[in-house]
Order: sequence, then C-alpha cells, then structure tokens
Amino acid sequence: MIEITNLKKSYGSGSKAVHALKGIDLWIENGLFGLLGPNGAGKTTLMRILAGIGTITSGSVHVNGINISSEKGKQEMKKQLGYLPQELGLYPDLTGRQFIDYMAILKGIADTSQRKKRTDDVLDTVSLADAADRKIKEYSGGMKRRVGIAQALVNDPAILIVDEPTAGLDPEERIRFRNMLVDLSEDRIVLLSTHIVADIGQACRDMAVLAEGLICFNGTPAELIHQANGHVWSIITPDGSKPDSGSTIVSVQHLPEGTKYRVVCDQLEGYPDASAEPPSLEDGYLWLMKKLNNHTR
Repeated sequence: MIEITNLKKSYGSGSKAVHALKGIDLWIENGLFGLLGPNGAGKTTLMRILAGIGTITSGSVHVNGINISSEKGKQEMKKQLGYLPQELGLYPDLTGRQFIDYMAILKGIADTSQRKKRTDDVLDTVSLADAADRKIKEYSGGMKRRVGIAQALVNDPAILIVDEPTAGLDPEERIRFRNMLVDLSEDRIVLLSTHIVADIGQACRDMAVLAEGLICFNGTPAELIHQANGHVWSIITPDGSKPDSGSTIVSVQHLPEGTKYRVVCDQLEGYPDASAEPPSLEDGYLWLMKKLNNHTR
C-alpha cells in the first residue's frame, strides 16, 4: 500500500515560492491506479517523490510501511520499486539485452546467471525477445517505451510507477501498452500517471484527479462519469455556429444537415432541439475541470 498524508511540496521560498503540491491525501492498494490531470498539475512532482527522487516539504509518504521521508527509507523502498519516468535516458548503441543487463547490475543483481534469467524474462514480458539483440537506436518509439518498462521490472518490483507512458505512441501501440499494464497489475501496485483520459478509462479500477496541486477527485471511473449526468448534450447548428461560451465543446462532427457539437455545461438554454447524452469518462473529467475553473474565478 502507498499511504500519502497531507503531502506538500514547494520550490523556492517566500513570496516567490511555487507550491506544486498543496496537501495531498491518497491511499493506493494493489491493482492499476490512474492519476489523471492536466499538464502542470503536479503529477510528475508526485511521481518523483514516490520514486524516491524528489524531496518532501512536509507531510508523509509510506510505501509498504516504509517512511520515505528519510534517505534510509528511500533506499529501502527503492529495492521494491520500478520506475518509468517521462523521459528515460537510453543508450542508443546498446542492444535491448545489453541495456537491461546493465540496468540489472545497477539494481544490485550481481549473480550473472540470475541476471541473465531476469533479463530474458522481462524482455519476453514486454514482447521484445525477438528484437533483444538489435540496437536501441533501431527501435520504434513504442519499442523504446517497452524497453523502459522492462528496465523498471528487472528487479521484480512490488510497486511500478509509470509517468505518461503512452504519450506519442500510435493507437495500436497505446492499446498494447495499456493491456500490458493491466496484466502487470495483477500482483502489484501499478501507478499510471497521464493526461490521456482514455488510458484511465480503458485500464484503471481506481483513479484520482490532480489539479493545481490538489486531489479534486478520488474514486472509480464510473463515479467520475456519474458526476456528469445531466450535463452532456448534442447540438446541431445548421450554419456551423458554435454554442455559447458557457459550454465546453467535447467534440465536433460535420454532417450534411449541419455541424454537431457535443458539449458539457451546467444548464443548456436556447437550443430546444438539443438532445441529452449519456456521459463518458472524458465528459466527467471535463465537467470536473469546468466546475473547478468556475470555482476559482
């Protein structure tokens, strides 16, 4: 279990201080947990703290009972952690096998035969066994992300943290990656941080939304969807004119009879032919963001 209590993180001091995390409480158990939020919300700051890289300003974080606020706690926690950051430094002239073997050495797997077995196992897990002896510079973007997962798994971690793992991948590779994370979460915590709503909806059992350094939602995807009930509409405008500025446009579809807009709003007025729509997770997320923006104005 990951237990986060009143976690705060600030950069700088005084009037120029930047408060990246403003008092977070979160409990994460085994399975695939999604952390969703816009860019700049504080997701990467939180991931770095959980990975033992970032420091805590105040509050506490316990990972499987280990307090990671101390250097000793961080080192103990890292033994059971795998981490794939947004930008993983790869060695392009190494083969996939050589890179994973090197990372295994860094993670303390000294026995040669054990290291070879773990390297082979994780390359097979991420479907790179057939490409293991090709140089990484020859890999596609999706293959490089899979190498990143392989290095995170080489020490068989109890907790796997992945930060924006599907950004920049094509649809087929993104689906493959999501399915792999679901499989990996069967016997460990997998924490998926992303700004891509579909990755959460298609894979995660539980989730939280982080915005402006605060947790503004914590529950299941179905519960976030439910919040948007009665606030999602389809509007067709014959001349293509956009709905009024009080609506958030989710999608636009050009039809023979006009332009169809899917919108999220509090109350829809002036469009008698509009039809109410069942919400999706994307609608639920946009409705939540809309409420937050209205509250902060």
